[in-house]
Order: sequence, then structure tokens, then C-alpha cells
Amino acid sequence: MRPGTGIVIAALFSLGCSMTLTADKKVCQGISNRLTLLGTVDDHYNNLVRMYSNCTVVLENLELTYIQDYHDLSFLKSIQEVGGYVLIAVNKAAIIPLENLRLIRGHSLYDNKYALAVMSNYEKNHSSVTLNYTRGLRELMLRGLTDILKGGVKIAHNPLLCNVETIQWWDMVNKAGNPSMEFKLESYGRYCGKCDPGCYNGSCWTPGPENCQTFTKLKCAEQCSGRCRGPKPSDCCNEHCAAGCTGPRPTECLACRDFQDDGTCKDACPPTMIYNPNTHQLASNPNAKYTFGATCVKTCPHNYVVTDHGACVRTCSGNTHEVEENGVRRCKKCDGICPKVCNGLGMGPLTAVLSINASNIDSFKNCTKINGDVSIIGTSLNGDRYTSTPKMDPAKLDYFRTVKEISGFLLIQAWPKHLDSLSAFENLEIIRGRTKQFGQVSFAALNVAHLKYLGLRSLREISDGNIVVKNNPHLCYTNGGHWNGLFRLDKQFARVDNNANNSTCAQLNSTCDDMCTKEGCWGPGPTMCLTCLYYARRGRCVGACHVLEGAPREYVLNNMCLECDQECMVKNRTGSCFGSGPDKCVECAHVKDGPHCVYRCPRGVLGDGDRPIWKYADKNRECQLCHENCTDGCSGPGLNGCNARGGPVPSVVAASVVGGLLVFVVLALGVFVLVRRRHIVRKRTLRRLLQERELVEPLTPSGEAPNQALLRILKETEFKKIKVLGSGAFGTVFKGVWIPEGENMKIPVAIKVLREATSPKANKEILDEAYVMASVEHPHVCRLLGICLTSTVQLITQIMPYGCLLDYVKENKDLIGSQCLLNWCVQIAKGMNYLEERHLVHRDLAARNVLVKTPHHVKITDFGLAKLLTADEKEYHADGGKVPIKWMALESILHWTYTHQSDVWSYASERFPGDVPVMTYKV
Repeated sequence: MRPGTGIVIAALFSLGCSMTLTADKKVCQGISNRLTLLGTVDDHYNNLVRMYSNCTVVLENLELTYIQDYHDLSFLKSIQEVGGYVLIAVNKAAIIPLENLRLIRGHSLYDNKYALAVMSNYEKNHSSVTLNYTRGLRELMLRGLTDILKGGVKIAHNPLLCNVETIQWWDMVNKAGNPSMEFKLESYGRYCGKCDPGCYNGSCWTPGPENCQTFTKLKCAEQCSGRCRGPKPSDCCNEHCAAGCTGPRPTECLACRDFQDDGTCKDACPPTMIYNPNTHQLASNPNAKYTFGATCVKTCPHNYVVTDHGACVRTCSGNTHEVEENGVRRCKKCDGICPKVCNGLGMGPLTAVLSINASNIDSFKNCTKINGDVSIIGTSLNGDRYTSTPKMDPAKLDYFRTVKEISGFLLIQAWPKHLDSLSAFENLEIIRGRTKQFGQVSFAALNVAHLKYLGLRSLREISDGNIVVKNNPHLCYTNGGHWNGLFRLDKQFARVDNNANNSTCAQLNSTCDDMCTKEGCWGPGPTMCLTCLYYARRGRCVGACHVLEGAPREYVLNNMCLECDQECMVKNRTGSCFGSGPDKCVECAHVKDGPHCVYRCPRGVLGDGDRPIWKYADKNRECQLCHENCTDGCSGPGLNGCNARGGPVPSVVAASVVGGLLVFVVLALGVFVLVRRRHIVRKRTLRRLLQERELVEPLTPSGEAPNQALLRILKETEFKKIKVLGSGAFGTVFKGVWIPEGENMKIPVAIKVLREATSPKANKEILDEAYVMASVEHPHVCRLLGICLTSTVQLITQIMPYGCLLDYVKENKDLIGSQCLLNWCVQIAKGMNYLEERHLVHRDLAARNVLVKTPHHVKITDFGLAKLLTADEKEYHADGGKVPIKWMALESILHWTYTHQSDVWSYASERFPGDVPVMTYKV
């Protein structure tokens, strides 16, 4: 237990909490403190007494811890049903008398596994030589327990506990849920009385025939689907029964498995809507009831919310929010965006978090409502070294200024020293108390030495739970009669002790403002009054409203000063308005249209039939309708009062607008046509330059097709080299642009510069060969576009974006499949077939001389060695020069003979560029 907890619990333990479902059933909330000691052991015990006295049903968990052997536990005998788990731990009492407990539902489980946990109930005497255990639990009086709906059982470290090993736990637990069962029974020598001989299977909780285990499952007939009261088929309980029964009907169950409705067990409560077969529609069910825990109730507890599904819940979900209708709080869909609702302690990701701290304070920014609890303690501000939580920035407490409602409790046990009030919660209006600190307290301010006033000026309701304001030595403004005005239930009360006394507060002038009533206040000044002595204006108490003088003019409603509408005329020595809105003015500041004061009369406002309404102000400043033939307003009655239709100014404006639009349209069309023409001209020029042909068809007496290629002789100034693409035995290839003379365009090209200088005679031979290269036109053969006869001949050809095939294969070898390779081979073969048809021998076919236009389209290039055969020639004999021996056929290597068949050899070699085709010769 952390330091200071005992003081807090001492302030809280004497408060109680319960609610009544029926006249004979009292429901208690329960707690989830696990093994936490609430103050001293006696404080802890007293807290249990207040919480569970006369309680029949515990909604959450029943935790019995730190009970001493001198404590009276008779208050536990009334408990019959627990909604969560039962924890019996760290007790020194010999007997825990839960003899009437019949059912543990297990909605929440201890360690997420156990519905019943009995642990470490002993006191060890270390000074004793022979007896190690002097006190502890000896008898577990659960003779009425027959059903555990969910969860398992853990019994460990109870050295003095007797007879628990005889209990048949499988008769209680639900095998289908695969419950965790853990038993650590001590072998410590102890005297235990034997079970009565009449006990079935020798199972009992303690000696005596009345303490035998009651079996409701293991000895049932096979026909029974659930519990039973005996071994016969007629002893089967109804399927909706839990814990056993006294007869076969659903009204004879000891407890209900699902829901109990006026003594009858059901699988569901009567719905709010039922189907009407006559109207074929849903209709309201006059017998509808709401589900509250395992009970069907006609109305939900006042502090709970009703859903459309007929359930009593603590918080609304999804896109719904709480609204009050006829005194009942309901979940309704939001109109637009819902107010921001944040999870508080005990909800969502903060389920197991002890307090507000630096790790979670940011989640409360801009919240309107907090579902859960708000607890600010010492570790909130100073950090917690046990959980490695840093200190919290006190300025972030201002995040709570937007909060108007807390569904759980508000606990203030620590507060920044530079703040003398809880001003961060000044806009908090309601504390619901649906969960309470220790099951009892909804608001507590404890042990804050520097706190001078609470400052909760907007708080108007604490729906459930009690108030504790104690041990704040400098806290004033606490002794008014305002606490009872916050409560909704008669059982609620406030405990205000050990704060600053009245005389000290009076000496410090820490008393309520003169504008406050005797009901009290939350702090100093006229803004902290619970109620005003005279009037209130926007949260501030005042002596008078601005009815006859002052600005802005006001009217009085329920002792509140409310502003008149801005269209009301300010009157002297008389009221300016008698209510809110422009129709409540005594006199209008401008004109009056019907009952409303307006700034000016309607001008062209659409009325019935979508006809425009025109009005004018008469001499009494009241709006009157214009003549029905006035189509552009009027300044007086009749046709004579009609305004002239149109006018010079509107005509000029209209003409200007139309003219401007016309000029804009013309300019836009002109720009579009100009851009379009330039695009078309560029496209036509490019097509002409690349595909130009002589239109005159010469005579061909030999039957041979003439060479109709157009070869451009380019000047060196017509093209520009940009970067080197590669080099080989015959020259270097550059990427460049061709700028045709007299044309305003740039064409991307490849420029091949031959290595050897040429003579005039050689130029003629090169020109002859260039004509041959320019004559080709095939999808898979690159064309020669032009030639430049400089000292080193430069050939201009089409450029391919992906480069040569050899480099492309090296870079993308992991991405190339067999189908792609086959396509390339087919395309190269088509190109070579075309060259053969044109009587061209390539002489240098290799992967480096195949260019990639797209990954699926290749072209043959490099006609630096190509030769044209005449119609009757079958082979060509070279006279030397540089040749690519590695791809050459044998006859080409030995005899310098080139044919179409030698190109076929090169084609085959090109398909396997990594191998050497001729192994006999050194190449």
C-alpha cells in the first residue's frame, strides 16, 4: 500500500453504496481492488461491512481480504449471487460464512482465469518450534454453492483448511468452457472432522449432514440437459435454471442462467418492440422491460442510460450520445458530429490504470465527456518510479476545462502547488457516479494542504454516490448548504471535515461574495455563487439588469439578464424588449416586417410559387408590399412607386461583363489554335524528314527496283553530340540531336563517328555504301538518316531508348524469359530476311549491333560493313580491313568471302554470344 492511502481510506470507509432491484433483493456494486489493503485492517473491514450489508446480489466482484479472526462476518450470509469473481485471500478468520451463495457468474475473472480464488489464508508463527501456523481459514462455508457459469477454481496455500479436497468441483464448473483448475493442498498436520456418512460421494464443506455438498449435475439422469434436483428424469430443472431448482418449471429455479423476470427465468427480457401481424409493422410492447445485469426491470436505475435495444448501460456507444427524455436518459444518434467522449480510468485502454498521469493526460484533450473515472494522486504529478512514469506537466490539467460530464467518480488527492483551486474542472456540470471509489464515493478532495477553494462553479448534479471533502487545512467555502442540492437520491450525503474553520476563513476574508445567496459558493467573487441574490448575467451575479439603461439592453427571465435582439431600438427609461428574438422588441431600430424587426425590407425574396417579393418602408417604418406589376422593387405604393426597370449603371456593368467574357473566349481560342497548328507543323516536318522520298519513278528497263532512298548530306553544324553511348572496333557512338537547317525542331539521333580518316576517293565509296544503308525500310532494321563527310565520317541513324541488346540482356538477365528471347530471335530473323531480299550482306551481325526500341521490339543496325550484291551475284569477296572474327563464318575467315549464308552463321553465333563458335582455330 502506498504512503498516505490509509488516510484516504479512513476518510472514505464509513460510506455505503447499494441499489434496490425489488422489494426483497438488494443489489451491491462490488469492487475490483484485488489484494489492495484499504487503510488499516479495521478500516478495510468496516468498508466491507458498509458495502455488503443486507446485499443479495453483487453486480461485480466479491473480494474478502485482510479479515481478522475477531471480525464479525454475519453480514456475508445474505449474499446469494455474484456477477464477477469471488476472492478470499490473506485472511486470518477461521470461517468465511458464505453459506447462502448459490451462483458465481464469472463475468469478470481473477487473473482472467478463476471465478473462485481462495489463497494464502493463514498466519505463520515464526517463533514457534512445533506450530508454524497459528491462525487461518479452517472452514470454507460454501454449502449453497452449486453453479459456476464461467471460469475455474484456484485453492492454494491454505494450510489449515479442511475438507476442501472432498469437493467435486466438476459438478459446479462448466466443462464446455475448459476452466482452469488449480489446487495446492498442504500436507501440514491438522485435525479435520470427517464428512457425515450420509454425504453423497463423501463430499462436504465441513462436518455435519447440513454441510454436505449439494449435487445438481453429476447425479442427474441422462435426459437432463442442465441442472437437476435428483437422479430421476422428473427431477430435471428447466433449461433456463442455474444453481438448481425445486421443480421443473422456470418459476422454480434457485437462480436464473440468463435473466430473471418477476420470478421467471428467461433467455431474454421482453423486447421494447414487437411485430404486429395485423399491420405488418413493429409496435411498442406495453410489457417491455430492460435488462439490468441478470434481471429484467421495468425502469432502469436513474443513474443508468437506456439503449434502443432495451438495456441499462453505463455509457453510450458508437455515434450516439446521452439525452434526457421525460426524465429518462437515453442513447440517441448524434445530429452531425458527436461531442468528443473520452475513456477515463477503468475504461478501454485505461482499464487497469491507477490514475491520470503523464502517459495518458493527452488523451483528454478537447473532451466533452469522460466515460469512466478521473483520479489525480501523488504519482500523477510526481511520476511513478515503479512504472517508470515521468512527472506530468501541470499545465496539461487545463485539458479538463472542456469536460462537462464524468460518468464515474472524481478523486483529487494531489494538486499542483501553484494552483489554489480545482479551476481545471470549472466547467464540469455532472458527476454521474456510475462507478464509485471503493464502491461509495463519487467526489472526493483529500489531503491537499494548499487548496483554498474548490472552484467547481458549474457543478449542478452528483447523480449517485457520496461526497468526501476532508483534511484540507486551508480550504474555505465548504460549509454552505449547497451539497444536498447536488444529490438525486435520499441516501446520498456529504462528509466535510477537518478543513479550514469558519473563523479563520472570515479573518482571511475568504467568504462568499455579497451577491451570493446563503446557499453558499464555490470560491471568491460573484462568479462562484451557487445561486445569485439578485440576477445573473453570463455566469456572474449582478445587482441589476440593463433593462432601462446600460448597454446592451436586456430583459429578465428567471432572474437572468438576457440580451435584446440587435434590431430592437434602445429605449430610455423604458424596456427595449420583452423576450429573445426580433419579434419581441418594443420598437424597431430600423423597419418592421410583420412582427419582426429587420434591417431593411425584403428585396426580391422568393415567396410562394417562387415569385419574388418586393416591399418598401412606409412613413411608419413598416414594410408594405409593392404593386404586383413592380418587377424591380419600389419606393412607394402603386405603379407610380415602381423602380424603373434596368438603368445605365446595370447596363454598363452587364456590357462590361459580357465583353470581358467574349474577349477571354477569343483569346483562349486563339492560343489553342496557335498551339495546335505548331503541333501539327512539327509533326508533319518530322514525318517529312524521316520518310521523305523522290516522287519521280525512273524507268527500270532491267527489271531491278531502283534505289529510291534519299540520303541527306549533313553539315557538322546541323547536329550536336550530347554524350557517349559506346565504342567499338569501327568507331564511337554518341547520343545527340539533329537540328535540320531552316527547321525549328530538334530530333534525337545516334551519331556514329568512324575511327579512320578518309580520303576523297574513300568518301565516294562511303557515299555509295551510305546510299545502300539509307535504302532500307523495315520495322526491324534501323535506317540511316544522314551522313557528314568530315575528316572522320559521321553516320546519323535513329536512336533507340534502351540501347544495344547485349547491354540490355546483361542489365536485365533476371527479368527476361524464354518467350521474350524467342520474340527477339524471330524479329532479328525477319530483319535479316529483308536484307537478303534487298541483296544486302550485313557482315557484322552481333548482339551489340541489335538495338532495343522497347522490351518487345528490336532493330538491326550498324551497316558500316554492309555490301550490296547485284541481282546475279551470290557472294562478295572483301579485300581486308577490320572484321569481327568471333562471329564470322569459316569461309569468311579463310577466304574473305561473305554471302547470305555467312550472315546466317553470324545469326546463329549471335543467339549464343557467350560461347566461341569455332574451337579449332584460335580466335
